[in-house]
Amino acid sequence: MANKVFKNELIIEGDINQSTARQYWLKNEVSIEAKNLLEKDAQYFMHQALSTPCLDVLANARGTIMTNVSGKKYFDFHGNNVHQLGFSHPKLIEALKNQLDGLTFSTRRYTNETAINFAEKLISLTPGLDKILMTPNGSSAVGIALKLARAVTGKYKVLSFWDSFHGASLDVVSVSGESVFRENMGPMMPGVERIPPPITYRGIYEGNEDKALEYLEYVLSKDNQIGAFLAETVRNTDAQIPSKKFWQAARKLCDRYGVLLILDEIPIALGRTGKLFAYEHYDIIPDILCLGKGLGGGIIPQAAIVTKRQYDRFNHISLGHYTFEKSPMGAAAGLATLQILEDENILQHVAQMEKKMLNNLKNLQNEFPIIGDVRGIGLLWGVELVNDPVFKEEAVQEAEAIMYECLKNGLSFKVSKGNVLQLCPALTIDTKQLEEALTILKNAFQKVTKS
Repeated sequence: MANKVFKNELIIEGDINQSTARQYWLKNEVSIEAKNLLEKDAQYFMHQALSTPCLDVLANARGTIMTNVSGKKYFDFHGNNVHQLGFSHPKLIEALKNQLDGLTFSTRRYTNETAINFAEKLISLTPGLDKILMTPNGSSAVGIALKLARAVTGKYKVLSFWDSFHGASLDVVSVSGESVFRENMGPMMPGVERIPPPITYRGIYEGNEDKALEYLEYVLSKDNQIGAFLAETVRNTDAQIPSKKFWQAARKLCDRYGVLLILDEIPIALGRTGKLFAYEHYDIIPDILCLGKGLGGGIIPQAAIVTKRQYDRFNHISLGHYTFEKSPMGAAAGLATLQILEDENILQHVAQMEKKMLNNLKNLQNEFPIIGDVRGIGLLWGVELVNDPVFKEEAVQEAEAIMYECLKNGLSFKVSKGNVLQLCPALTIDTKQLEEALTILKNAFQKVTKS
């Protein structure tokens, strides 16, 4: 049954939200109360790819678990990448309540102590990067980074990777490499060059990063109007992890050709990879670092760029100028998030959970030949499904079927690139919870692949 419903259906970046499998889910796995609310949701909210129709209606989220209006619980292995601390961390809520009793908004041209304390704390954690601008969301952070790079270099072109995702605003979509977000949106912002990423599996280079570096150098050497190289340090959507050799060589190439390296760590910073920032794995320092998502603790939308003091020379240019630029509430959330990560030794916990995740997923790969690749770092993992291990034919139908089987049994994650199960739990997940969630995943493989 599960394999039949996907035949000839359109494949896009995530799970197939308009498929007959989604229709079956909504008809048979959602309560009457949720159905009524979902109908209202569809009535009032704009519809868009990857987001509608919604899967279910949530009533609560605490720690690693979401609860729907009927009381069903899901382990959230998606979380929109904001759940580094889990949901509704009590210390974070306390910090926000305290801030609500004081200053809740900071008018432009005025600063506030909470924002200053947040900036001081963040900069103490990013040696070599010592100036910040706060923004309300990740797309805005990338937009500021692009403007700053133009101001610093005097060059208007941007280099990025195909298949990359950096945000949904029109300027950022223009420089990203994920085609689904550019459909029907042209003309795009000019001056963008793209190169294939150094993918470790099922890509143009097949893990040969030397060829990827040759291509990168060729493009930089041929176009002296490229002022910025925008990239995800680690690709979030399907968990692609470049080597230290790649990033150290890329850093040197940017220096050689006068190009600013902008690293987008909006979904992967703050412990997701086992380090506070992913670039720390590579012993490099970017010129501009973009942060967001979990920076607000999963409660307050908050993002920022962090950059070098030498680039702070454009007080005549409005690089950001956002209404909530020095939001006391956002700053309180960011400061509390950084403090909780430190006080609760979450990075050390991630290192322990990484080993358990690796062992479990490798055992799963040994048991189920449909798993062509398992890759990950920290608590960001991708399980790539293929029907033919030689030609790496994408097992899209099976990936979708496994996702819905897991949803039925209380495990939520997203499917990326059509056939990659992206597993991204809260960093606070404990051993028992992780084992329970991975048991649900294993049972889904058994049911789908042996039916």
